[in-house]
Amino acid sequence: MRPSSALGQYGERVAARCLTDAGFQIIETNWRCARGELDIVARDGRTLVICEVKTRSSAAFGDPSEAVGWVKSQRLRGLSLQWLADHPGQWEAIRFDVVSVLKAGDAPARVRHLRGVL
Repeated sequence: MRPSSALGQYGERVAARCLTDAGFQIIETNWRCARGELDIVARDGRTLVICEVKTRSSAAFGDPSEAVGWVKSQRLRGLSLQWLADHPGQWEAIRFDVVSVLKAGDAPARVRHLRGVL
């Protein structure tokens, strides 16, 4: 496994734990279709939350969340429509969150949960 893959998987585990600790119910992780992947699909009450996880080992190029730009947000919106088509249900709202995980060396991971940012 490439080091970047291991770091990404670590970040997704940390993000899922962060969301669970905040009272979210994880519905699915790493959901894939032909057009791409959703990192975490969760429930926050009656709100469906599509969560993008960005993990970095350094802040040299800014906070990991800064890597989620307009193109990525549009892709996530399209993927979420496909997920909703494949998983019919009743939701009061849908929200797009980003969890930023910075894991530098042996220091504990620094986690930021940004709600409704996309």
